[in-house]
Amino acid sequence: MHRRHLLNLMLASAAFVLPFSVSATQIRNARLWRSDDKLRLVFDLSGPVSYKTFALSAPERLIIDLSGASLSGDFSQLALSGTPIHSIRSGHFGQGNTRIVLDLSSPVQLNSFLLAPQDGQGHRLVLDLMSASAVLPASVPRETPQEKSHPKRDIMVVVDPGHGGKDPGAIGAKGEREKDVVLSIAQLLARRLKREKGFDVKLVRNDDFFVPLRKRVEIARQHKADMFISVHADAAPRLTASGASVYCLSEGGATSATARFMAQRENGVDLLGATSLLNLKDKDPMLAGVILDMSMNATIAASLQLGSTVLGSLAGITTLHQKRVEQAGFAVLKSPDVPSILVETGFISNARDSQRLVTARHQQAVADGLFNGLQRYFQKNPPVDSYMAWQQEQKESRV
Repeated sequence: MHRRHLLNLMLASAAFVLPFSVSATQIRNARLWRSDDKLRLVFDLSGPVSYKTFALSAPERLIIDLSGASLSGDFSQLALSGTPIHSIRSGHFGQGNTRIVLDLSSPVQLNSFLLAPQDGQGHRLVLDLMSASAVLPASVPRETPQEKSHPKRDIMVVVDPGHGGKDPGAIGAKGEREKDVVLSIAQLLARRLKREKGFDVKLVRNDDFFVPLRKRVEIARQHKADMFISVHADAAPRLTASGASVYCLSEGGATSATARFMAQRENGVDLLGATSLLNLKDKDPMLAGVILDMSMNATIAASLQLGSTVLGSLAGITTLHQKRVEQAGFAVLKSPDVPSILVETGFISNARDSQRLVTARHQQAVADGLFNGLQRYFQKNPPVDSYMAWQQEQKESRV
């Protein structure tokens, strides 16, 4: 990525504020209409909210959790006949939160985003549901989107299933292997990304073979990655340790003993020479150092923001080992210009975590949570030359 992009990332990180209000926001109304390729559901809000979404199957459901929000309207007026939604339910969730459940007739692809007040409209939460099998009724109002084709590039995500081949990773009490669990989750995440317009994905490994840490970072750079996510399910010193956690690079010390332990466990090779990665060999040493410092600072700031968003998405799916993004000197994260995170989906050394991690349903839920987190990050920070940046401009002009 170019220095201009790195500067944009740094400025975006400094300006980023989570949409959260200590007073209860009212969910006042819901509107529904169709476009050529999706069903759009818009919730009108009295103020800003934090929210997260995740999908469940058997039966198919889409869950929307809104923090610090209460429902003042109802959904009875919505014309759901013929859409992928056959009913909408809502209720209190936690303390002062609202959960909305969309009961679905078939699986859907979701794209969700928040809109601030504009052109006489208030705060809005927009859900775009896309389903190839959905037949939408003619009575639902039709939009006329302008996204038939686009010259913009896809956002490239490189997904790294940890370990592999001769390196099995951590082993559970019943012989569960980390390398198998994380490969399954990574493949599910890659499939979900492939289905989403505006994204492209590269798997570091798509089978059971070993890839050195240095090579994993090189693959991300070769494919001009916009983000790098390494998926793990490690063991912990204490068998009672459980839950998911997210890690970013630290140029200094680790933020906790667990973070330090995880980094030492994962780093099987020396940390990469970041100066050579940025092609600074021909630069004056002082100038090269300044450029490298600027690049690393911007990239770590973007990685922390990305990690926080992903961690928030996982909170609705599994317990969290840490409620903040941890930092340590992970070699696989040491790319000077690609936002990178390492996700521990759980501890395979913990009996309960291990039991869930090997099930197809939980693996799918984790993959969906990872996708929702990175999608929300890019909705707030779309690369300037990407399809998603162009798409956001079109949506804001239509809603």
